[in-house]
Amino acid sequence: MKFKVGDKVVYPNHGVGVVKEIRELGYGGDNATYISLQILQTDSLVMVPVENSQAVGLRKLVPKTRVGGVLERLRDSEVCLPQDWKGRYQDNQAKMRSGDIEQVAEVLKNLSHLNSIKTLSYRERKMLDRARSLVVSELSEASRKSLDTMEELVDEAMGLGDDAAAVTDH
Repeated sequence: MKFKVGDKVVYPNHGVGVVKEIRELGYGGDNATYISLQILQTDSLVMVPVENSQAVGLRKLVPKTRVGGVLERLRDSEVCLPQDWKGRYQDNQAKMRSGDIEQVAEVLKNLSHLNSIKTLSYRERKMLDRARSLVVSELSEASRKSLDTMEELVDEAMGLGDDAAAVTDH
């Protein structure tokens, strides 16, 4: 995937960033082309080698046309709660690393539901907070709505989905 300066991109588990620069740098006697990203939420700068960009899941922002579909998924998706904590955590970690907005939204939906019926472990609570932050920030940027507005829309979708969601144990 080709990126250019000014593109808004998603770096899995880091969030939405803006391509600030693409340049060749020498390191250890080798030259490589790097993408310099400014992560919006933390205002941090991240350098990603172009040749690794696909492997780490760097991708362009979800199109505005998919925002409604992600909200609908939060509203209507089935809640899947594996009984085994370790298996559930590993499955959710893999979804978070994928960088796919729909998989991250699924983690948000499942952990939010679980949080409503029991206290989450520290690690799952952090994952829930991270999933929420990633979903809200990407949908906000994609739809060009404020973070506050998108938080309300995500909360509304989650609230509507709680009563209708089917819960399955795995």
